[in-house]
Amino acid sequence: MNRRLLRDLDILTLQLFLAVCEEGTLTRAAEREAIAPSAVSKRLAELEAALGVTLFVRQAKGMTLTAAGETMLHHSRRMLQNVEDIGVELGAYRMGIRGYVRMLANLSAIVQFLPEDLEHFLSEHAELKLDLEERPSHKIVDEIEEGLADLGICSGGTDTRQLARSLYRCDRLMLAVRPDHPLAVRPEIAFHETLPYDQVGLHSNSAIFGRTADAARLVGAPLKLKIHVPGFDALCRMVQANMGVGILPNRAFDIIGRPMGLRAVALTDPWARRELLLIHRGEQTLSPGSRLLLDHLSGLEV
Repeated sequence: MNRRLLRDLDILTLQLFLAVCEEGTLTRAAEREAIAPSAVSKRLAELEAALGVTLFVRQAKGMTLTAAGETMLHHSRRMLQNVEDIGVELGAYRMGIRGYVRMLANLSAIVQFLPEDLEHFLSEHAELKLDLEERPSHKIVDEIEEGLADLGICSGGTDTRQLARSLYRCDRLMLAVRPDHPLAVRPEIAFHETLPYDQVGLHSNSAIFGRTADAARLVGAPLKLKIHVPGFDALCRMVQANMGVGILPNRAFDIIGRPMGLRAVALTDPWARRELLLIHRGEQTLSPGSRLLLDHLSGLEV
């Protein structure tokens, strides 16, 4: 890399570039970063000159990324995240913590398995700090690929592309119903038999909602969706309030639905059995703390 490019890829320039990408105009980006629009324009022009490519298409109503700009956005986010991670990890060292792991997981993993699994791990590695955030499975793949997190846990039906993957846990989807619902007397049921009834669905980006919507389409029947909810606790409360039936994993039902007095009906469909996958960019990319956590989670009984 030449000296000019090293100089022009400073942190402030990357922050301004990202602000323009997210805000769509120089003016809004300048306001967000508390800097003059002319200074933003000058920085971007110098960056494009250093890179030898055009990053934006300038239009009357704003700025849109070129193909080169999209590539630059991908790398800029990774670089800024790395800078943020440096600050977080060095701050952790000041507090006596000797490692920092950023992890993403879907709702199923966080509710069903991770509390106990992580409690055991952190009791043995108190020097590590763990940052866990919830994401839909496809977003987890995106952010792991971009280097925004070290480890991820996603649904087994997710396209993990070129990422390394291993089995973490298995669960089974089931139907939650009120005790007075007509289906409450059934020990098990095929999903298509639930379609005449109102449904409480998870948010539209969830893997579970995607499976149920696909299953309804395959049998050519409409999904009588009454309401979308953000999580398993909200789903069970809506079922409890007679809004419909809902689908969630078996262990999540035991933790949340059973104490509410709901009944569980097993789903007989093959897709109701699911795998949860551990994903990462390769062991060579992981910090020592991340490798320790990967080894711990990979060695658990499925």
